[in-house]
Amino acid sequence: MIPYNKPFLFVSLIAISFASKAQVVKDANYLWYNKPAQKWTDALPIGNGHIGAMVYGGVEKDFIQFNEATLWSGAPRNYNHDSAYLYLPAIRQLIKEGKQAEAEALAEEKFMGLKYPDEATYQRLYADWRNKQRKDTSLSAVGVNNHNWAELTLPNPEGWEQFGYNGIDGNFWFRTEFDLPESLAGKDLVLHLGRIRDEDFTYINGKLVGSDNGRTVHRRYTIKAADLKPGKNVLAIQVLNYNDKGGLIGSKGSLEFAFSTPQDLKTPVLNLSKTWKVKVLDTEPPVAPAYQASYQPFGNILMYYPQQLTNVKNYHRWLDIEKAVSGVRYQNGDTTFTREYIVSNPDKAMALNLTADKSAAVNFSIAFDSYQVIKSVTGTDGHTLLLNVAVKGWALKGNAYLTVKNYGGRVKLVNNTLEVSAADSATIYLTASTNFINAESVSKEPSAAALNNLAKVRAKNYAAVKQAHIADYQKFFKRFDVHFGTSAAVVKPTDERILNYTHQSDPALIALLTQYGRYLLIASSRDGGQPANLQGIWNDNLTPAWGSKYTTNINLEMNYWPSDILNLPEMNAPLWDKLAALTEAGKKTAKVHYNLPGWVLHHNTDLWNGTAPINSSNHGIWPTGSGWLTQHIWQHYLYSNDIAFLRKYFYILEESARFYDGFLVLDATSGKYISTPTNSPEHGGLVAGAQMDHQIIKSVFKSYLKAAEILKTADAALVKNVKSKVDNIFPNTIGKYGDLQEWMEDKDMRKSNHRHVSHLWDVYPGNGISWKDSAMMNAAKQSLLYRGDEGTGWSIAWKINLWARFKDGNHTLKIIDNLITTADIDDGATQRGGLYRNMFDAHPPFQIDGNFGAAAGIAEMIVQSHDGFIDILPALPDGLPNGYMRGLKVRGNLELDIFWKNGKLQKLVVKPGTNGDYQFAYNGKYKTVKLKKGKNILLTAW
Repeated sequence: MIPYNKPFLFVSLIAISFASKAQVVKDANYLWYNKPAQKWTDALPIGNGHIGAMVYGGVEKDFIQFNEATLWSGAPRNYNHDSAYLYLPAIRQLIKEGKQAEAEALAEEKFMGLKYPDEATYQRLYADWRNKQRKDTSLSAVGVNNHNWAELTLPNPEGWEQFGYNGIDGNFWFRTEFDLPESLAGKDLVLHLGRIRDEDFTYINGKLVGSDNGRTVHRRYTIKAADLKPGKNVLAIQVLNYNDKGGLIGSKGSLEFAFSTPQDLKTPVLNLSKTWKVKVLDTEPPVAPAYQASYQPFGNILMYYPQQLTNVKNYHRWLDIEKAVSGVRYQNGDTTFTREYIVSNPDKAMALNLTADKSAAVNFSIAFDSYQVIKSVTGTDGHTLLLNVAVKGWALKGNAYLTVKNYGGRVKLVNNTLEVSAADSATIYLTASTNFINAESVSKEPSAAALNNLAKVRAKNYAAVKQAHIADYQKFFKRFDVHFGTSAAVVKPTDERILNYTHQSDPALIALLTQYGRYLLIASSRDGGQPANLQGIWNDNLTPAWGSKYTTNINLEMNYWPSDILNLPEMNAPLWDKLAALTEAGKKTAKVHYNLPGWVLHHNTDLWNGTAPINSSNHGIWPTGSGWLTQHIWQHYLYSNDIAFLRKYFYILEESARFYDGFLVLDATSGKYISTPTNSPEHGGLVAGAQMDHQIIKSVFKSYLKAAEILKTADAALVKNVKSKVDNIFPNTIGKYGDLQEWMEDKDMRKSNHRHVSHLWDVYPGNGISWKDSAMMNAAKQSLLYRGDEGTGWSIAWKINLWARFKDGNHTLKIIDNLITTADIDDGATQRGGLYRNMFDAHPPFQIDGNFGAAAGIAEMIVQSHDGFIDILPALPDGLPNGYMRGLKVRGNLELDIFWKNGKLQKLVVKPGTNGDYQFAYNGKYKTVKLKKGKNILLTAW
């Protein structure tokens, strides 16, 4: 496989600069850079909810990596563990008796969802493959000639996938040499290798000195003096990697790639080279079992520009989020070259337009490739390439077409590469589709949609495609505007702005982050497509972090936090479609795992709508993902007052309430209904009575009862049951440290930096705790203080929203400052949350939820409407004294323009979408206003 993770080096591009800074100042919604992308998180994202692409923008060579939203691993199958419900009483009893370990063990065996392939089949196949790989260990010998082996810098914290071996599992050999000084001769030493994925066989001078298996196991082998010799020694490691990331990945904070003495394991006495030789012998291990599927990269576009680089200057790479257009411009000699990149929703295609300010100056070649192991490229005519891919071992395959329209000059097909010479300009169109129809069917002809879209778009010129694209995009984007002030920093490249950011020096970067979140949502979540996943619609790894799927114990929900408040309700459409499909899948899981009616979803799902518990019983049995997602339906109704919408999706809410009505257990000790078994997401193991569950279920019940009252069509018996239970669910409780308890038992620690703040759900995104109950609100605040202000990217974003709900604007701004820090530290290694150079959020690695959560939280500083009234500037920080937000939406179907100056409200424009009496609050004072649909009013401070 060609290693395109680091596709091109741009070392020949020297002395480049940006000439016209005035253009940047003119348009605040603008990311720009004075050099090409060196890695994926430098590249700029474009998308239309169906196709997503990452633009690198090289001069000699360009690279565009693209995805199609329905290319995943996996296949239609049953995810549910037959008869799991039979073990539910025993699991509950073990938890009740305080036997958590036993409960988790039983649940692990009998209650988790099904992997595919099954474990027994896989173990048999893997044993056969492993034995085959172990038959020949000759590459461990001293005299092996490894001069022609590839080189790899170790360790690779993110796996070798990031360094040219994307998605490759199998049998790898690594070799290096070290010189043992006379001072260490005759002594036993300890070899520290850090963590290795997955199994290693480590040799020194041809002798096996250690072996272990497990990606979390730190390799530390004692080497006898007799196995070492003064002078040159050879270290060889066979690594068998069978799934996900692979390689020698090191040990953050521990000794790695070094020898120590047995007496002092912390002090290195001899360091190994970081550069190793590597040889790949076999890349065909059996497909490893997986609970759920992973989002997949589709293909790559490789472009080569043959012009002689004489004096490259004025290089400028940009993403204009006002228009959803990315581009590159530079001057080579006396010619200026410009490239523009868009992904059009109206035309369902990506377009790349190349121009120059001189005639016959556009020359390039263009080719297709893919990280997928199963792939082929063919020329279908003299202007068009076809890329066929299939996800190895799974059901999905796809086709992408790339066609070139040249204006002047000529196009020639040579060895499946299109060569364009002496053109005045050229436009490239790309379309892609797969055989996916829905989670039950993969019978679609993969070329059908791609060919249809290609035929339509290639009949148009670029100007028409671009105009339709911008018009379609701006009808959503331009509804909203935000301004926090400007400064000299706005003329700097975006990566420099992130690196040097303070809110005092660059308040405009906070506004850009807000609008960037809106841009990313429009680009990754459009009607008829899939919802935004953990990485939106962008992914370049065959084995992406967390499968780049849908994690439903915070992350999928966070993706849609900004949709209503930031005036993008149409972007919810894929989420509604997903919820409808999950409801049907979740009914089967509710029956098989709980023997209950209604529907349930645990903490993850994928393209195929898996709803059973996954990963591990100590965090995977969390039955309130479905409940949380139903609240997006209710909240959207509150924002829109759309009765037809509520009527259409009410059944999803009702079936969720039906499940929890049966699931809750009456606790004999407290006399309250509790959730069991469950966990507080990814914290504390399998328990009874996690407070987040109780908060969500109570919210489901309350919203269901309100919706039932509005629609008058609910199940009367269910309504009666829910009414009898809603106020008898275990309540929020203040613990001994004055904090809000995360569990029924008072076992919270004062100091915990755990990334999840699950028990604060009732503060945000819920509304079960507010300043109407100051004691409970202060307890929640104390919990957040104990958690601290740092965290992974999405965790920081959640804290932005929470501090805004606490109405502490200065602390909210402090958390925003924590998020706007560069994630690219330690020579590019990802070590912390923050923002990458392209403003993607770092978990790390990249997760898009932090972008979306931050955008929502910034809006919550300016307006809140969850507590029965509309609170204006509830958490305005001192550090943002002047600004405006125009086009905010609030519950009750109102749109607001809010302006403030010197920290005080200047004016408020209210645009009603519904008649009614509305209560507004500002600075602790309330005003009730009668509003009429379509009649805007102006309010000033009161």
